[in-house]
Amino acid sequence: MESRYTPKAIEDKWQQTWAELGLDQTSTDPNEPKFYALSMFPYPSGNLHMGHVRVYTIADVIARLKKMQGYRVLHPMGWDAFGLPAENAAIDRGIQPAEWTYKNVAQMQKQLQKLGTCFDWSREVTTCSPDYYRWTQWIFLQFYQAGLAYQKESAVNWDPVDQTVLANEQVDNEGRSWRSGAKVERKLLKQWFLKITDYAEQLLTDLDKLKGWPERVKLMQANWIGKSVGAYLEFPIVGSDEKIGVFTTRPDTVYGVTYVVLAPEHPLTARVTTSDRQEAVAAFAKEVASQSELERTAEDKPKRGIPTGGKAINPFTGEEVPILIADYVLYEYGTGAVMGVPAHDVRDFKFATEKNLPIKTVIVPEGGDASAPLEAAYTEPGVMVNSGEFDGTPSTQGKEAIVKFAEAQGFGKARVQYRLRDWLISRQRYWGAPIPIIHCPKCGAVPVPDQDLPVRLPENIAFSGRGPSPLAQLEDWVNVPCPSCGTAAKRETDTMDTFIDSSWYFLRYPDANNDQQAFDPAITNDWMAVDQYVGGIEHAILHLLYSRFFTKVLRDRGLLNFDEPFERLLTQGMVQGLTYKNPTTGKYVTPNLVNAGDPKDPETGETLEVFYEKMSKSKYNGVDPEAVLAKYGADTARMFILFKAPPEKDLEWDDADVEGQFRFLGRVWRLVSEFAEKGGDRTKKANLAELSKPEKDLRRAIHTAIQAVTEDFEGEYQFNTAVSELMKLSNALTDTTCKDSPIYVEGIQTLLLLLAPLAPHIADELWQGIGHTESIHLQAWPEADAAALVADEITIVIQILGKTRGSIQVPAGADKAAQEQYARESELAQRYIEGKEIKKVIVVPGKLVNFVVA
Repeated sequence: MESRYTPKAIEDKWQQTWAELGLDQTSTDPNEPKFYALSMFPYPSGNLHMGHVRVYTIADVIARLKKMQGYRVLHPMGWDAFGLPAENAAIDRGIQPAEWTYKNVAQMQKQLQKLGTCFDWSREVTTCSPDYYRWTQWIFLQFYQAGLAYQKESAVNWDPVDQTVLANEQVDNEGRSWRSGAKVERKLLKQWFLKITDYAEQLLTDLDKLKGWPERVKLMQANWIGKSVGAYLEFPIVGSDEKIGVFTTRPDTVYGVTYVVLAPEHPLTARVTTSDRQEAVAAFAKEVASQSELERTAEDKPKRGIPTGGKAINPFTGEEVPILIADYVLYEYGTGAVMGVPAHDVRDFKFATEKNLPIKTVIVPEGGDASAPLEAAYTEPGVMVNSGEFDGTPSTQGKEAIVKFAEAQGFGKARVQYRLRDWLISRQRYWGAPIPIIHCPKCGAVPVPDQDLPVRLPENIAFSGRGPSPLAQLEDWVNVPCPSCGTAAKRETDTMDTFIDSSWYFLRYPDANNDQQAFDPAITNDWMAVDQYVGGIEHAILHLLYSRFFTKVLRDRGLLNFDEPFERLLTQGMVQGLTYKNPTTGKYVTPNLVNAGDPKDPETGETLEVFYEKMSKSKYNGVDPEAVLAKYGADTARMFILFKAPPEKDLEWDDADVEGQFRFLGRVWRLVSEFAEKGGDRTKKANLAELSKPEKDLRRAIHTAIQAVTEDFEGEYQFNTAVSELMKLSNALTDTTCKDSPIYVEGIQTLLLLLAPLAPHIADELWQGIGHTESIHLQAWPEADAAALVADEITIVIQILGKTRGSIQVPAGADKAAQEQYARESELAQRYIEGKEIKKVIVVPGKLVNFVVA
């Protein structure tokens, strides 16, 4: 064995050996309990960053541990490979998205292997591969057959220069296109949706089943679903048979409605607008159409609106109230209309005050004055006033009474509403899974037959980044006969949102090579649910919500037999780098241009702000994983990542701490190398009944480490404290005087076994170095011996007049009186109490004996 720790040589060797042995292949032994360890698959951008290193290291440790504990472990990896970045790369580089994507996949796969990850690459999935998106399209058709996929007109962000639809994320805070810089418009387009709202209540209530999820993630999902209990009420339009429907959580305030507001894009807007208001309303609607949804709903933005000239009737009072349009009401939310109750809603009060609209009090505190002018909206419960027959009713009871009255009169009913909207999945882009629908002038929308899947993306597309989807321009691809009647028809040219691909990939891994089905239900049901899912908090809402939705729909289609896809969820913190920023200019400065001892801007001489922030190219604070692996090796990188912070906390990158972990592994290397050089007998068993004190102490240290590390790995994944326990065991082995004992052999082997999931290469190399022929990763995880944890002796502190003078060892079973006796007779105590009068002895059992002397 080499005397020095040289990570590169041993890491290359073991990665090749593991591959040759098929060590990472998934066991399918039905006699072993299953464990599905999954980390969120990456977008193949071309290079791993430190955030990737952290998430995949955490999942890898868990997978390796479970294998050693006797589980059959599924630990797969794949690529979330569709999406706009690849299409933009194609535009910028003049290459096809597939070429760019697969080149990046190959590069990142090599990097992941260099980390020493135990992924089963035989189950790799790539979402842009036809053998994957064939089944994505098949699953879409399952939704379509269930009535959960539909097409309707929807407002989109439209770039008038590039002539294309933009996602909200592609519109800046000034409402401009990220690419062309044009002011974005709102435009109605026919789009495909999935009816996630049908599952809103299940998605909400089943959060209670997720005992292994962080509470904050469950709360984020609950808020996104946004359940509201209230009433649907209808306000007849004066001079029309039509009515304006609104949803309210405060039906008890309906007598205080003094106006109704429509979204400018609401179909009723044009019909309620009087002739003298048409020009102003059209101009306002056009102006609002140029604003993004974020702009319109921002809390700190003034609410703007104008009257339409139309009027509605409050069905409870018979009074006519004006109909307005306003920017803060969106057609896609709720009914696209709201009732204005300025006396009892903060936003309405501000709006009515600015527009000089009537304010009518209908709720007052107990004993309050209904005629007193309001300085602000009163939003608390109280007593109903100015509310006809409901006067004097407590407002909390009034809600139910008003709903019953409305139902009896035929102008309202109780309703539960959700903030959650149906999921818009249409993308007018090329690099995505084509939606498998054919539009026939006779038959309407016709699903592509299963035997004709996948609908393949055509190759050698010309990209400009402007205009509609490139697919829409390919006549040979678009024009096809209707599969139902044979009439000339056209393919759907929209592709699916990439969130579709990641909403079911975890179901494919258990049966990834099946070319006859998306997955065999028997196989996937056997492996699911995922026992441990690891990924970033940024996916806490959409990805996790959509994955839960897909699981429930496929369950209802008879394909799955479980309700939730992910048993436990770990959301790891970010990796942060040391960052230098000029507080005056706001510019970030490259660290290698800064004197860390006196950080000044090299251009202006100003003192720089120094802090930790999420690693980013634009902030010059990133650390290249390749450089770290080249200098220190994968095991050191893994150990630092695990030791620096608990997995759910943010991690501050520190080169000194990386160096510290490298030195620790060097100490382990020397410790085991010295043992190997002596050539001790690994097979000799210790007589546990005749152990010396040093042997007992060392064995206790060994089994304390086993117990502590196992608890750290199994509970809240406190890998940082597990590494600390390994350091303690290493120190105990270094300091012990019984290096020729079989207990020392046990200690060396235990240290390597506990280290194996964390630093797999060095552990396997040293395991081989002490004479083993089988990989350490095929060994059983050690179990703590409870008897070894029991101490024969305990340490008692000796104090004289409250001042500590030293300590003594006494039998662990000694009672209070015996502990005092041992203390009195000890050489240490005699030295300080000889010739003095003992006035009092204070004994804290198991801890200290304090002599009060004169």
